[in-house]
Amino acid sequence: MKKSLFLITFMLIVSFVNAQTKDELLATQKIKKDSINAIQTKVNAIQSEIDALPGWRIKAFGTIGGNISGSNNWYSKEIPNSSIGNFGFNINAYANLIEDKFFWKNASNLNVSWVKSDNIDDETDSKEYTVATDIFTISSLYGRNLSKKFAVSAFGEYRSSLVNNFNNPGFLDLGIGATWTPIKNLVVVIHPLNYNFIFSRGDNDYNSSLGAKIVADYKRSFGNLNIASNLSIFQSYESSNYSNYTWTNSFAYTIWKNLGLGFDFGLRKNMQEAFNYTLKSDPDATFDTVDNKLQSYWLFGLNYKLN
Repeated sequence: MKKSLFLITFMLIVSFVNAQTKDELLATQKIKKDSINAIQTKVNAIQSEIDALPGWRIKAFGTIGGNISGSNNWYSKEIPNSSIGNFGFNINAYANLIEDKFFWKNASNLNVSWVKSDNIDDETDSKEYTVATDIFTISSLYGRNLSKKFAVSAFGEYRSSLVNNFNNPGFLDLGIGATWTPIKNLVVVIHPLNYNFIFSRGDNDYNSSLGAKIVADYKRSFGNLNIASNLSIFQSYESSNYSNYTWTNSFAYTIWKNLGLGFDFGLRKNMQEAFNYTLKSDPDATFDTVDNKLQSYWLFGLNYKLN
């Protein structure tokens, strides 16, 4: 009986001591966290002052995604012996010069992916990787400040593929107008005087035209998360069939050092691209008979912060 009482008393004392020690450690941890948050607030304030200084801002980040798979004698599949693989990468980079009276903002985006689906039992089936996504964009914006939020500006943007059919077609926008910066990380370009040059070869049938160019570009970092979003719109004055838009988005989250996860997706509508694609199978196609479907792509994979 005495031994039981002793054991119970001892366990109660140990539990009390452990509880007290845990509470003390939690209290100490809270103080340390508060100190860290206070220091981080000061660091963020200093970084904001650095970002506001005139000079160059250069940054880049990219995403790599891919997978391979295969099967042998897997009879539940329609193709029991096969080899499948895909691989892709996306790179976003920009170099901006910010001065008191003017700015010069340059950006580029490259998104390329390859895919292979090989039926091992079919000798005629291709064993090579083919290009699935091929996007190359580069732009340059120069502006003279009228106020903190408005500037007169000139803008150039080139869009094409890079691996296959470079500059066939190639879209070059050149224009002048105004740039509005409503918030720090958002730039809106409004150019009512813009010419959309389209370069092509062979049997392609594209038309250049005069129109308005609107671009909304948003880039921001939230701790370890980097976001880049760009909406580029051309509205032709000659025909709505010559208008187009492209919206690209990149999200990169850093987990360890410069490594993390990335997700990219893009949307596009371009009647002239849809029309020329339809001409390959229907030479008698017209703009009225073409189904201008929404184009899209996405990529998810490992991310590496380049800056």
